[in-house]
Amino acid sequence: MLARYTFLFILLFPGLALCQTARLQGKILHGNNPLPYAHVQVKGTAWGAISAEDGSFVIENMAKGQYELQVSALGYQAFSRSIEVQEASLDLGSIELREDVLGLQEVVVTGAMKETFIKDSPVKIDVITHQFLLRNSAPTNLTESIKMINGVQETVACGVCFTNSFSINGLPGAYTAVLIDGTPLYGNLSAVYGLNGIPSTFFERIEVIKGPNSTLYGSEAVAGVINVITKDPARQPKLGLSTMLTTHGESYGTLSFAPKVGKWNTYWGLDWGHSNTFSDANKDGFSDRIHLDRYTLFSKWSMDRPENRRFNIFGKWYYEDRRNGVEAFLKNRAYREIRGSDQHYGESIYTQRAEVFGTYDLATATRMWIDFAFNNHQQNSYYGADLYEAEQQIGFTNLIWNPKLNKHDLLLGLTNRLQRYDDNTVATPNGADLQYIPGVFVQDEWTIQPKMTLLLGSRLDLYKGNGPIFSPRLNLKYKTGDWTTWRLNAGTGFRLVNLFTEDHAFVTGQREVVITEDLEPERSYNFSINYNHIFTLGESQGSLDVDAFFTHFLNKIIPSYDTPGKIIYANTDGYAQTRGINISLQHQFRFPLNYTLGASFLRSTQYDAVENGNFETRAIPFAPGWTGLTVVNYRFKKAAITLAYTANWTGRMALPEVFDLDPNGQPFPTPRPTRSPVFSIHNLQLIKSLSKGKLEVFTGVQNLFDYRQAYSPLVGFNDPQTQPGFSNYFDTAYAFSPIHGREFYLGVRWSR
Repeated sequence: MLARYTFLFILLFPGLALCQTARLQGKILHGNNPLPYAHVQVKGTAWGAISAEDGSFVIENMAKGQYELQVSALGYQAFSRSIEVQEASLDLGSIELREDVLGLQEVVVTGAMKETFIKDSPVKIDVITHQFLLRNSAPTNLTESIKMINGVQETVACGVCFTNSFSINGLPGAYTAVLIDGTPLYGNLSAVYGLNGIPSTFFERIEVIKGPNSTLYGSEAVAGVINVITKDPARQPKLGLSTMLTTHGESYGTLSFAPKVGKWNTYWGLDWGHSNTFSDANKDGFSDRIHLDRYTLFSKWSMDRPENRRFNIFGKWYYEDRRNGVEAFLKNRAYREIRGSDQHYGESIYTQRAEVFGTYDLATATRMWIDFAFNNHQQNSYYGADLYEAEQQIGFTNLIWNPKLNKHDLLLGLTNRLQRYDDNTVATPNGADLQYIPGVFVQDEWTIQPKMTLLLGSRLDLYKGNGPIFSPRLNLKYKTGDWTTWRLNAGTGFRLVNLFTEDHAFVTGQREVVITEDLEPERSYNFSINYNHIFTLGESQGSLDVDAFFTHFLNKIIPSYDTPGKIIYANTDGYAQTRGINISLQHQFRFPLNYTLGASFLRSTQYDAVENGNFETRAIPFAPGWTGLTVVNYRFKKAAITLAYTANWTGRMALPEVFDLDPNGQPFPTPRPTRSPVFSIHNLQLIKSLSKGKLEVFTGVQNLFDYRQAYSPLVGFNDPQTQPGFSNYFDTAYAFSPIHGREFYLGVRWSR
């Protein structure tokens, strides 16, 4: 009898076993649109899946029982749900993820050079995602995207060629290190024009740290760090197209595709921009907007390796034909034949840039990897009749070891940087300048207790002609509650100044550059404190973030425009200070409305030594006393329409002293205003989603109220004794706000 039942059990067992497994399926959505590449995980088990292009997912061979399902996607709030699997197949239907405006689930790498959740980072990091940018604006490159971060502004250095850079906490752009995937590639020459060649298409997010970060990232990181994180090729649509036209005759677009090549996930793209319409609303004889032809070809390769070890390679080639000037210089592309003319003033800048960088994990067990990079930047420019040719090559490696010892998470690095610079100016009288900069750094992230983390770091770099430079830092994070965090930061920064690559004022006007002494490296000492609180109101959530900061500079180099016809550079005999407070409020409602409000209050002061040990104070030019940011976004779910309003507010700032010319070509005795007015730029955008999110049509208006600065950014353009642009009084430095005017745009985005 026992043998009979045993035999019967054996016959039935496969069927019984089969009945114990189940199939789980569903679809991940954002609004009415499918959400691909979301991670679906059954908590505490190995069962999981990644959603397909249409948002669907399937998990096979699950055992029956009760579980917790977790769903996550970059840029969205994490979702969890209790499920009970009793039948052979369970269809969960649609699961909608809400956008994570607060960014609590974002993974960041900039603060400690390794991955951590933003809420766990001991360093305060601001994050803005590609998705957030597209939903609220229509940026074509990094310089336009950065306006969406409180306390960070785009600054314009020239009223003709409109060179731009990023200002953090009121400090000029040369004080900010711009990184791509943690690699410092944009120092000196490439920081002037190379930033325009970073299209918004290829980055996943932007991470910003305010305050000195020379300990990890070297000389340029005095004001802070902007780290552009590129997209993961495995998470990109197979084919994508985006294009946009504006009422100012501009056109921009990107074509991308992401094929699988053996073990490699790849992502390819071509980005372009064109602008060639002359407009002179302020009647100074020069075009109010830049004319350009810009092309960027990029590709990223990511290999599938055992144990999820990384091997990423990113390559980019960038070309820009940038020009502006009087109409005769621009009309019918005449500049191609008359570049360098002393009759028709124009500025023509040809830029070519190639770069390769990547990361290779040596071994998972030892937590060791190497970052590597190389770039070649070539520039051929005419500023009026003055030729400026320059080239720069930078090679960089970073060998990093990340051991963990109990509560200590260590980071040890060995940096090698080799850079070569050459131009046709007195900056390189004996040929190309070649500099090898070795460095070492160490960092200890010590978890003292669950609520307290201490981060200590130091760096030592060896510079030719300046010897060793030491940079320490300290970061302390303390949680006073589940949703309240304090962060304390202190550190030093240093910066080696190369005026002829950072400041083109010596060729973009008729001012004479005067350097009164051998310029010493600038040093800075910084202290800041951050308060962050997450709050809930009913079913909505929000965050309040407050930064207070203070920076003290020694040897600071501030150009003086006080002497007509000259720019005088020297280390200050005294010192300089910047201090201020940043306040940000974000709020995300249960219904599809969210907003961001930000304000920064800043005081930037230079203290010059005078007689009897006293100091004379004056405001540092182009540092606004306050700025503001407003972003409001609402989604009409049934209509699949998203409406966004953004605004940037700028307070009064000190301006250089410049003099307009009388009808005889002589300067008036009274200068233009040396303080700017308060102004604001307002934008609206509407996005209509079609074909289940595969197609989007977007339209909008930038500079809604058509604001332009009252004065031309140029001085001396109307000298009756010379052709426009060639007067000894011609100057391009009075640019403090846009002169572009109101602009409407229309575009489409498509993917499959």
